[in-house]
Order: sequence, then structure tokens, then C-alpha cells
Amino acid sequence: MLLASVNLNKRLGASGARSNLAAWLREHGVKIVLAQEPFKPAERTPPTLGGFVFAGGDGHLAAWISEDLAPPAVSAPAPWVQRVELEWLVVLQVHLDAYDGASRAAQLAELAAMATAEKGRPLLVCGDFNLAPRPEDGLFGEGTSTFTTEAERRALQQLTQVANLVDATAEQVPVFTFERVFNGQPSRFRCDLALLSGHLTGTTTVTVDSSARSGPAAFTDHSALLIDLPLSLQAAEPDDVLFALSELTGDGPAADPTRREYQPHKTAMSRQAPSSASRAVTEHLTGPLGIKSILDHGCGRGADVAHYRLAGLAAEGFDPHDDFGWPRPEQSGFDLVTSMFVLNVLPDPWQRIQALKDAASFARPGGHLMVVTRSPEEITKAAADGGWSVHHDGFWSSQSKGTFQRGIALDEITALARQAGLLPTEAAPVLPLPGVCHVVLTKPAA
Repeated sequence: MLLASVNLNKRLGASGARSNLAAWLREHGVKIVLAQEPFKPAERTPPTLGGFVFAGGDGHLAAWISEDLAPPAVSAPAPWVQRVELEWLVVLQVHLDAYDGASRAAQLAELAAMATAEKGRPLLVCGDFNLAPRPEDGLFGEGTSTFTTEAERRALQQLTQVANLVDATAEQVPVFTFERVFNGQPSRFRCDLALLSGHLTGTTTVTVDSSARSGPAAFTDHSALLIDLPLSLQAAEPDDVLFALSELTGDGPAADPTRREYQPHKTAMSRQAPSSASRAVTEHLTGPLGIKSILDHGCGRGADVAHYRLAGLAAEGFDPHDDFGWPRPEQSGFDLVTSMFVLNVLPDPWQRIQALKDAASFARPGGHLMVVTRSPEEITKAAADGGWSVHHDGFWSSQSKGTFQRGIALDEITALARQAGLLPTEAAPVLPLPGVCHVVLTKPAA
């Protein structure tokens, strides 16, 4: 799903700029528009954008969504930031102070607090930051601009560190998203930014489109950011019926699989024997790490729990599906918590992070988590062979059952784990588990 972020410099009220923008949106297939300075604040009624519905905002920050999609929740935590909820993703659209560096530094500090308050939820922070992240990102004439202060850069770095964000266009060309002649000298800045949760960089593409400001049908003086997100949004309810179909039947429209209830428990295998992953744990991991107690988090029907007990471990299981008969244990402080083929059946990164956080809550400080997932290669092949349809960053493996699958590589597991407050275990044994991905993690002691 394509999202566009662009500073329109108060031009949307002009019919020519609005027409050019609409044509540009159609050409690129944009579904969500996030605009900084879209129209003059005095114009209280937002301009109509063909094919889009106004989702919220004002002349400082505003959002539009394609008319075939359900409007997102939009709020304004501060006049210079807009919060947009897109399924599992939170977008913070910003327009920082254009005149004062101290104000921008303070806004960045406030933005870091907002990001921290999201408690690990996947984030996109985008918009016009009115600063150069690095000295080479801001030039005046042929030299480095002094417009951005070091205090601002430190505040930006603090934001990216506390929220595990990546500056998605830092290495792209063209570098500058804004150019203007000031006092007879060219002033060039890379000030329109997209900061993205690190674990999303492998599934999200961010490109700079300078045709918005320099093409034959330019409609602003800023380059636009085109952000292709792994999102499947709900369809809009038809406006020519008295009642939504879901109100009459209790189900979403059959043609819209995004409204189906996820049922990850239906992916659980019925096994009498323990999994190869659980055998690898007892044969290669418990001894070197001194494991005496273990919890299988998302244990399904519990075959691996039985294996751990037979191996002499104090083992428990937990599965949120009540019919499996493994309720949430009252005890915690386990030496090891295992999560076997759980993350890959959860339909979005936020649910995966939450699952890791929940699993970690059962481990003792300094204890370990063992995460095993199906590989991207295996799932890609299964999707091609089975004709699975794309959903978010993975596939519906069965739309009728409501089951989802995504192959998750080792580096993505690690990035998700960091978002959940976990760290890779140093010198962890490498387990003989061909064809799957696995990581041993540590819960920090403090």
C-alpha cells in the first residue's frame, strides 16, 4: 500500500496545483496522502481531492485516504504532529518549526517521548523536519549550511535510538528534497524524512520523487516521499446501504478477507512425537546454558512440553487457544522460554512484538528465549505452490480458516526482539535445524 508524504506549501487551495497533485497521485497509485502545510489555515474547509476522502487535520497537517478504504483514526497530539493509525502501524506525521533550532530540538525530544509511549509498536515518523540530519544534508552555496544546530542533530539521534528508527532515505540519490535561492545562493536540504522501525526496513520501500517540485506538472517546491508499506487496509463500507453487512451477519464482507478473524491456532499440527526443534533444545542447548526450567509459549497441544518433562526439565506450557488445555501459568522465572513457529503465524509485526514481550515476561532476568520460525524461502515456495493471496507482509494460507503465514529470517527475528527489549545471546550454541530460522535471546538482568 503506497503512502505519500509531501509538504504542499499551502498550495492545495489553487485549482492548478490541486489538479496536478491529483494526476500525480493517480499515476503512482497512492492510497494515503499525508500533507504538511496543505492549505492556508484561514481556509477552514479542506479542499476536495478527487478519489480521496479527507481523514482529518488542518492547514498545518492533514491526511486523505483513498475513497475505497475505511478512514483511519487520526488525532493531533500537538499542533506540529499528527498521529494516524493504519492497522498495526502508527504514523506520526510532523512539520517541525521552520524558524527556530531550539524549538525543533524541543519538538524532537517531545517526539521521542511520544514514540516511547507507543511501547514498541511499529512506527513511521515522516514529514518536513526543517533540518539537515547530517552536515552534508544541508548546503548553502557550495559550503555546509549552519542552519541546523548540533543540538538538533543530537535530539534527532536520540529519537532514532530510543525508538529503534532508521532514516530510510539517508543513502539515496537525489539527496536534497528542497532547494531555494536565498540571498543569491542556492540553499539545498534533505529535510523531508521517513524514519522507520528497523524491523520494517526489509519489507518497506521508501523513495524520493522530485517530480513533485521539478517536473513539468510540479505542484509544490518539496520532493515527495513515496512509502510502500506492507499493509492490507480494510475496504470502506458502501454508503448506499442502510446497514453494514457485518451488522446483519456478524461477519465481514466475503469479498474482503482483511475483515476475517485471524485464527492462528488452526495452524497447530497434531503431533504425537516432539518437534525436531524441541529435540535440538534438549540435546544442544539446555546443557551449555544450564537450563533447569522451561516454558513452551504457544505450545499448541503440548507434545513438546511432554518431551521436556521426559528430559528431566521442570516444564510448563501455555497456549492462548483455550481448547488446547494449556492455560496461562501463574508462575514465572523460567530459565528458558521457547517460541516455536509462533511468530510466523501472527499477521503483523505488532502482534509478533507483543508475543515476544509476553513470552519474555515468563523468563527470569538473565534468562533466555529460543525463537524458531519458518524460513522466507519455505513460505515463498508454499505460497507460490498453493496460490496464497498476499496479506500485510505475508500471505493468507487459508482465507476460509483465517490462517496466515510469513517466513521470518534470522535478522528480522533479532530486530523484532530488540523492539521487545531482548538481546541476542552471546556465544549461543548453533542448533542443527536445517530449513528453519532460529535465534537464542537473552532477557536483560536489569
